[in-house]
Amino acid sequence: LVAALERLKALILSPEEVRQVPRILAEAGVRLVFVEPLAGSKMDGACFWLDDDKPIIGMTLRYDRIDNFWFVLRHEAEHVLREDGKADHKAIIDSDIGEAKEDLPECERRANAAGADFCVPTAELENFIARVQPYFSEEKVLRFAQRIHVHPGLVVGQLQRRLDRDDFLRKHQVKVRAF
Repeated sequence: LVAALERLKALILSPEEVRQVPRILAEAGVRLVFVEPLAGSKMDGACFWLDDDKPIIGMTLRYDRIDNFWFVLRHEAEHVLREDGKADHKAIIDSDIGEAKEDLPECERRANAAGADFCVPTAELENFIARVQPYFSEEKVLRFAQRIHVHPGLVVGQLQRRLDRDDFLRKHQVKVRAF
């Protein structure tokens, strides 16, 4: 799975490349399942184990955006890497992934950090924020995304969370469900 994540990292520049994710994960022994979100549910993803040794990642695509897709996928992959829930035969059900709640279990904090760092390397984002804040122009965000080789929607998603501004450059958070 670690090698598969490196292959997936190379795909985050283009929304169309999400179509390759199920195959790459399958080659690593991880099944990926997409389900429609339940009305009113805030479920984003899940990790569970079939026959005690076959990991399954489930995703709802509740938010059909490139940033959410990659964040949730990497979040759930972190649960697989750490075998969360495997020993006690429990599924890890994640809702409102990435929310900054004080009472999050350690495994959720680790998975959130892994998801965020996968989308935009944390050190790079911290450096960008320190240099640019409070003047986050579209041009600066696009140049930063290009420099670190990620789709601009991933940078926008991280900045929206940091700035607590869901409207910030929203047009760059392209849809991926069709792929």
